[in-house]
Amino acid sequence: MRYIATPWREDYVRNVYKNKDCVFCKARRRKSDDESYILCRGSHNFIMLNKFPYTTGHLMIIPNRHMADFEKATPAASAEFMDMWKLCLKILRRHYSPHGFNAGMNLGRCAGAGIAEHFHLHVIPRWTGDSNFLPLLSRTRIIVEDLETTYERLKPLFNKNMTRLSKDSV
Repeated sequence: MRYIATPWREDYVRNVYKNKDCVFCKARRRKSDDESYILCRGSHNFIMLNKFPYTTGHLMIIPNRHMADFEKATPAASAEFMDMWKLCLKILRRHYSPHGFNAGMNLGRCAGAGIAEHFHLHVIPRWTGDSNFLPLLSRTRIIVEDLETTYERLKPLFNKNMTRLSKDSV
């Protein structure tokens, strides 16, 4: 069996467990969404850019309530979570035209969760041929735009569509 290393994540993985404060809860409490790359807030969940993206447009949907177990989310929070997932797919599909998506949760440390105590869903746009061995050979990942540019492009789209989502949810 061969293993593929991801050394660019080492500092994050080693230090995330040392923080007593959850990085998602800390991001949610900040006054400025821009500082945390939060794209939109719902009643029960929020959507933010991943600060360590696998591809451009790598988003996360995170519940406001700090909890590890998805099955403990209220029906209202779960419904909003799924609606936000649909919204992420819609906006990313329209804006970036990916060929597909990876979406998933790692629930528990042994399942690969970097932040096991606060579940979240990764939504990752994918393009045919977007994987290469550059990260393995040179500890470098190619992202076509920086986080600030992605945020500036997506924020108005989420603001506009989140208003519609809120009206549809009522």
